[in-house]
Amino acid sequence: MTRHFLDLTDVGPEGIESIVRMAAQGPRPILDGQSVAMVFEKPSARTRNSTEMAVVHAGGHAVMISDAEVGIDVRESAEDVARTLGCYHQIIAARVRNHAVFSRMASALDAQDNQVSIINLLSDYSHPCQAIADMLTLADECGGVDGLRGKHVVYVGDANNVARSLAQACLALGVSVTICAPPGYQFDDATIAELEQFARFDAAVARSDDPMTAVRGASALYTDVWTSMGQEEEAQVRRKAFAQFSITEALLANAADEAIVLHCLPAHRGEEISHEVLEGPRSRVWAQAKHRETAMYGVFGWIGEGV
Repeated sequence: MTRHFLDLTDVGPEGIESIVRMAAQGPRPILDGQSVAMVFEKPSARTRNSTEMAVVHAGGHAVMISDAEVGIDVRESAEDVARTLGCYHQIIAARVRNHAVFSRMASALDAQDNQVSIINLLSDYSHPCQAIADMLTLADECGGVDGLRGKHVVYVGDANNVARSLAQACLALGVSVTICAPPGYQFDDATIAELEQFARFDAAVARSDDPMTAVRGASALYTDVWTSMGQEEEAQVRRKAFAQFSITEALLANAADEAIVLHCLPAHRGEEISHEVLEGPRSRVWAQAKHRETAMYGVFGWIGEGV
């Protein structure tokens, strides 16, 4: 059965744990000569480099395809792009603007029993590969995956696609998570209820609008940019709304003594995180970026299990 890695909901809590454990094994010839089409509607330094090198180190061949070359739903429909690329590649790994594009591509391939897998490298709805890298980074600090149980991560900032996938992965591995965001930028009740379905090993999800209180005793603080691509017109409004939701040395001092700091990058120093914290001894941001490649070994391995 062909597996698609579109969202961590498709994988489930046990699947998340399996992917993280497989990823931790490091590079091995999982792809064995397979070709991976890398379709980028949105640019990224980390996503392209980590995925491309993971394909190489897993024994595959990566082909980079820009938005200008395919023009999803402009030059050709998402369905036609998928079916065309499926003629040449075993995996399509894409970074898209609209998450619904993934479902359309997967449905078009499955309808033809094409046996080509789709991987979500980022959408407006979720960022599952980033969440796997986040768990690997935390596991490094906790002596392995089992050591994650009972830890607490506080996400400070916009409750966005990154926060959603992070919360799913944390809860699946027994890590409680608090989403700390200003009013109007928080997850609604329905999303929290969905996230609670991932909770294992007594982990729980909570919401807060008070950063100083939320981070007390936290094992890790996590943040993302206040204004993502496509939200540029909201930048000034968001800077005002999030002014008190920055990871600074003062905020970090309120967390556990051993707490680490994570950021999926790119970082805007002086906004969501201070320069001193980003470059400080408790920052694990560059290890986290490195694990973007490690994460892909788990994703490729999970897809291969379905073949």
